[in-house]
Amino acid sequence: MASDLPDTATLLDLIDARHPASVTIVAPSSPIPSDRRLAQLQLREGIDEAARQLADTDVPAEERDGVIASLRALVDDEEFWQSQSRSIVVFAAPGRIAAFRLPSRLDARAAVGDRFDAGPLLRAVTFPRRAFIVRLSRDGARLSEIGPDQGLTERAIELPDDLWAALEHTTTDGQRDMPRPQGTTGDRIEREKFSRIVQDAVVRVVPADVPLILAASQDLEPAYRAVNTHRVLLERGIHAHPDSLSDADLERAAREVLDAHEHGELAAWRERFGSLRAQGLATSSVRETAVAASTAAVEELLFDVGFEQEGVIDDTGHITRAPDAGPGTYAVLDEIAARVLRSGGRVRAVRSTDLPDGAPVAAVLRFPLPTDLV
Repeated sequence: MASDLPDTATLLDLIDARHPASVTIVAPSSPIPSDRRLAQLQLREGIDEAARQLADTDVPAEERDGVIASLRALVDDEEFWQSQSRSIVVFAAPGRIAAFRLPSRLDARAAVGDRFDAGPLLRAVTFPRRAFIVRLSRDGARLSEIGPDQGLTERAIELPDDLWAALEHTTTDGQRDMPRPQGTTGDRIEREKFSRIVQDAVVRVVPADVPLILAASQDLEPAYRAVNTHRVLLERGIHAHPDSLSDADLERAAREVLDAHEHGELAAWRERFGSLRAQGLATSSVRETAVAASTAAVEELLFDVGFEQEGVIDDTGHITRAPDAGPGTYAVLDEIAARVLRSGGRVRAVRSTDLPDGAPVAAVLRFPLPTDLV
């Protein structure tokens, strides 16, 4: 399944872009090839709606027509449609177009304004709820992926056809290979060689910052962990022989491991937040967080992935809220998050229940805010 999550530089470039004919289209899609025509229809409907909105602007007709032409060309782009995910987010303006295939299910919509609505992309990047699972036994290895609303998806890894040979022990200068008894301490070297081949193939596919969950047979688990180089291989694994698990069982077990990992991380973060707030170095006030983000004071921001509030934030961080979305407004929390990213801070979208005080934001600060700013 395709996924096009951007890096921070690409995301900020889209957030910072300005043009009165900036079009954002979100369309449901599907990784199932037979659903392709329906996904294309959804995108066409979004383009038609964008064309109607553009017609009500003062943008010159030539620029409007160019934007719509580039969008319609995407519908006919065979290469783009070869592999899909669960949603498509497209950004188009005169002279540029960018399309992303996201693993999250998003509602269809189209918007025209002076900037792109990069919120869906920002939230997809900072609310990953994503992990990979490597299944390892003496019969071979498989790699799968799960996402926030994505079931178990198989991911290809390149392994040699004779992978099994790594478990065989040479006793006569290579003239004859004899397998050692399984599970003995004597074949540690072979088990680690076998695991290293798999591990090297896995890290070529799994991004360095995405959790990796190990579902390995009892004899191979310590070997894989001994040779692992992926920095987010979770300490807790799936303690069942991988060949005994159905895909549904594996996904359920993997989500339990991922949930436990994230709950532990967030609990530690909230404890740190409480300690720093007592020193004036943390806040759960949206107003204070907006000011802090505008003065490069936010080291790390957590915000509610489901919270929606439209408005405008000026250069000092003052918020003017709006009752509804419009061409001159944007999602307030998305703008705060973008300002944190621009200043080198870390951003993470989370569920509302993961935040302290019932507030939609929580920020750890680099330095206390001057009282005259808040």
